[in-house]
Amino acid sequence: MASQNAARAHKVEVVDEVKTRLQAASASIVSEYRGLSVAELAELRAALASADGDYKIFKNTLVRRAIDGNQYQPLSEYLSGPSALTFVQGDVSAVAKALRDFARAHPLLVIKGGLADGSLLSAADLAALADLPPREVLLARLAGAMAAPLQQMAGLLQALPRNLAYGLSALIEQREAAGETAPAAEAESATAEPVEAAGEAAAGSEAAASPEASSE
Repeated sequence: MASQNAARAHKVEVVDEVKTRLQAASASIVSEYRGLSVAELAELRAALASADGDYKIFKNTLVRRAIDGNQYQPLSEYLSGPSALTFVQGDVSAVAKALRDFARAHPLLVIKGGLADGSLLSAADLAALADLPPREVLLARLAGAMAAPLQQMAGLLQALPRNLAYGLSALIEQREAAGETAPAAEAESATAEPVEAAGEAAAGSEAAASPEASSE
């Protein structure tokens, strides 16, 4: 009786552990480890730990109990055969890459699928994630892609006044070559003509008023 109670309490603890780990993880990946040795499993755990992944083996029945009726229930699709859960604490693509690389060297490891942000991931989805560059590289590329248009816009804005001046200068030269007079020159000419006419009229008045002119 005591042993049964202990076994039941242990199952409850395992179910609670699975729930806690799922809630704390950013993603979870199911894999089958049939045929892998203890030494190979230890190697796999070390490789995943370096990528912020935690590899744990649970009984499928207890995992199903932990995910029954909640957002992680879609994982039950992959719970067949001796299964293990990889809890992702960081970048899911880095963990997927670590699993993919280990599976290439140890074909007995079968990556079945996973769950990330409520979305079910197939084995093909995880393979695509494994091919992505590291998160830092993606962020650097995104920053570069955003900076390039800004630099081009700055160059265009800087060149705009210069190009505008070149365009105006070329337009003036073109009009002068066609025989047109610049507006400033036309204004000066228009101003000079009344001044000259006024000067001639003033000179005529002085000549009429002069005694020498009347005596003659």
